[in-house]
Amino acid sequence: MRLMELADPDLFLLAGRYTLLEQDALISLLPACAAKGVGVVIGGPFNSGILATGSRPGAMYNYEPAPTEILARTDLIEAVCATHGVRLGQAALQFPLGHPSVVCVIPGGQSPSEVAENLALLEAPIPDTLWRDLKRAGLMSLDAPAPMAA
Repeated sequence: MRLMELADPDLFLLAGRYTLLEQDALISLLPACAAKGVGVVIGGPFNSGILATGSRPGAMYNYEPAPTEILARTDLIEAVCATHGVRLGQAALQFPLGHPSVVCVIPGGQSPSEVAENLALLEAPIPDTLWRDLKRAGLMSLDAPAPMAA
């Protein structure tokens, strides 16, 4: 927010702060970007891995071993996804793109096969009802705009 006050940016890179696990950016940064027409690139949409791997042993969250409460929340999100036939990674990559200020996501990829997998996750259809059910379960902010199926 401080940089927005000091400069007239065209774009921000927001890493790991607008994900299925973290949506505090809806409080100030994303509304400010929308008001000023500033685009946002989302880096770290998997929160350092847990939203790609699920809450398996050794799962990482923000570059550290995931705490118990994050493991539990991830399990709940993944369970809702499963009821819709959606993989956790699909929802994690596509979720940020629902916000009108978000212009793209940078999921990363360490090999050509991971890049191909990320592309497949981005292109896989997700029913609109998934986002509604995540909101109803308290697993997604009620204010979060959801990507809508084409």
